[in-house]
Amino acid sequence: MLQTRHIDVVRTSPDRPPVAVVDRTPMTFRKKLLFAAIALAAAVGWAIIAFARGEEVNARWFVVAAIGTYIVGYRFYARLVEYKVVRPRDDRATPAELYDNGKDYEPTDRRVLFGHHFAAIAGAGPLVGPVMAAQMGYLPGTIWIIIGAVLAGAVQDYLVLWLSVRRRGRSLGQMVRDETGTVGGVAGLVGVFAIMIIIIAVLGLIVVNALAESPWGVFSIAMTIPIAIFMGLYLRYIRPGKVSEVSAIGVALLLLAIVAGGWVNETAWGQEYLTLSKVTLAWCLIIYGFAASVLPVWLLLAPRDYLSTYMKVGTIALLAVGILWVGPTVQAPAVSHFALDGTGPAFAGSLFPFLFITIACGALSGFHSLIASGTTPKLLEKEGQARIIGYGGMLTESFVAIMALVTAVVIDQNLYFTMNAPATLTGGTPETAAEYVNGLGLATSAVTPEQISGAAASVGEESIISRTGGAPTLAFGMSEVLSKLLGGDSLKAFWYHFAIMFEALFILTTVDAGTRTARFMLTDTLGNLGGGFKKFRDPSWRVGAWVASAVVVAAWGAILLMGVTDPLGGINTLFPLFGIANQLLAAIALTLIFVVVMKKKLYKWAWIPGVPLAWDLTVTMTASYQKIFSADPALSYWAQNRRFVAAREAGETSLGTATTPEAMDAVIRNTYIQTTLSVLFAVLVLTVFVAGMVVVVRSVRAGGLPTSEEGEEPSHRFAPRGLIATPAEKEIEAQWLAVDPDAVFHGAKGHAHDRTRSGDDDGVREPVR
Repeated sequence: MLQTRHIDVVRTSPDRPPVAVVDRTPMTFRKKLLFAAIALAAAVGWAIIAFARGEEVNARWFVVAAIGTYIVGYRFYARLVEYKVVRPRDDRATPAELYDNGKDYEPTDRRVLFGHHFAAIAGAGPLVGPVMAAQMGYLPGTIWIIIGAVLAGAVQDYLVLWLSVRRRGRSLGQMVRDETGTVGGVAGLVGVFAIMIIIIAVLGLIVVNALAESPWGVFSIAMTIPIAIFMGLYLRYIRPGKVSEVSAIGVALLLLAIVAGGWVNETAWGQEYLTLSKVTLAWCLIIYGFAASVLPVWLLLAPRDYLSTYMKVGTIALLAVGILWVGPTVQAPAVSHFALDGTGPAFAGSLFPFLFITIACGALSGFHSLIASGTTPKLLEKEGQARIIGYGGMLTESFVAIMALVTAVVIDQNLYFTMNAPATLTGGTPETAAEYVNGLGLATSAVTPEQISGAAASVGEESIISRTGGAPTLAFGMSEVLSKLLGGDSLKAFWYHFAIMFEALFILTTVDAGTRTARFMLTDTLGNLGGGFKKFRDPSWRVGAWVASAVVVAAWGAILLMGVTDPLGGINTLFPLFGIANQLLAAIALTLIFVVVMKKKLYKWAWIPGVPLAWDLTVTMTASYQKIFSADPALSYWAQNRRFVAAREAGETSLGTATTPEAMDAVIRNTYIQTTLSVLFAVLVLTVFVAGMVVVVRSVRAGGLPTSEEGEEPSHRFAPRGLIATPAEKEIEAQWLAVDPDAVFHGAKGHAHDRTRSGDDDGVREPVR
């Protein structure tokens, strides 16, 4: 075996191979030079992005600054969090190993789990939010997406995953109750569940908008379901452990499905049967969400998310290569006047706080904490893998957000605002749209109606006017870059529609994982009621799983149907609520982390979750106040509600895009619900925060308090920490493959909890020989 004094192995049974490798090999001089070079390149990129004025800024520098910052952040800051706060132990069994039942708890190869986790967290936010935020210029969004992810978003994801793994994979709401007490716990359980429902509904609405009237998209997305089921069966029964093999097959089938979607789009039957309305698509999504929630996780959810990750990461990587190769010039200003006056057409509000609310998942996302305390902790093989999956997964999503921002700022700004301004402003025709955009005072030459019509024709669309919501703008920007990399103008329409399907696939994987996570949250909550409800504490109890799943999909399905029939355009009114709710959820997660860190007397490192918590609360409470109490109808739900009520009482039968009395009633009803939810969310989050701070004060006075962390049990399986095994880890893997292959690759040979355990439960550490 490899001999080194810097590597130890840990055994929990004297007659079996080691279960963990502890590598303390110091960084070589060559690696130090490499990291110094990466840091220097990132610094140069930041300098050009931040300070270059009066000349063209090349988009290549965004890629350089982002990647360099992520590498340095992951290697050093994430390692600091790991060493000082998490302190993982791979000789300790995770919930996946302890409660393995082949349904919800399942030790899963870290490469598959990374794909599932990334696919589950990376929904609409990193695609849509940055595109909409581009109306404020490229600089504020770039800083928040990259720095916010390194210091806030990735920290939250990593530490919530750590907490949940140490607590039998409990949900976020249940952990809040366990750590803050009854008052904070009830507010947390109710708040987290309610916010989760809103988030899933808005994500579903974006999927519906992307797939409506698109046979190509519907066929391609639908085919990912049987492909994923095949992958799950293949990996479990046919070729257990052959992750690379099944990945190659799955990717090939996925590409075939995308190409076949184009063929189907040209057929009469495809146009007849797969051209679905928004309402029909909403019902299809509701049925799919229920199925994904109740089926065994290995059969559909994990392989489908893993499969879609290849398309997601592959497409974003291709886009990054395209930006580096083509080197498009940034067309947007560093900071636009919309950032200061808050009159932007894509969304109302000034830079603070609404830039941070709009970008949402690209930098800090409360939704991620639900996945990190939902499906992922029940699948994690080793505690040491939490850094690459939790922290690394968020950095990957942040890079997606940066690429989305770049696609928005490199296209002509006249076309950007033509696509993102609502139809009430653009008028819906090339002539009226050109007149509107030319009056915005942009620092570009005037646009003509012919240029607007030509831009639509170049991507195979009849019109690109008022294609709001961010997704069409992202697709247009991607087609601009990718067509110059591959195929030229003749393939621009293909790349546009490919990007639309890419976005739909990206977001749909968040809906299915979110539904399953909400199911866990609901069963945890019901289990607290005692009596006959105690059965709900077992998340794999089939009756409870079906009942909870039905309640969850009924809740978000009702809001989704409200959104697809909203006269104001569901995405325009629901996305700000989604952004605020998402960031409020992050405040709950960060409060939980801060409370636990303080209970464990890690006072010196409490700033790691404390600083993001303080910032997030400041942003979200300011935004909530403005959405509730502002007098501007473009900004406040309540002001908009009063405006429509006044119009109805005055006898008017239409107002703006609400062209009938029934539509006006719908706006009044929807804005009333949105106002009520805004108030409810803010009150619940503040309750959780205050309850958490009371516990913190008690803990400091008492010199620390016990946490709800479960007692440890020894692990009896092995898995590498990183995506690529080290030489020492490969040698340990070889030993396990000789004596117990199922302890390395979980396949069809049985479950970990069925095997007899023996040996020293405390773990025996020895150097590698």
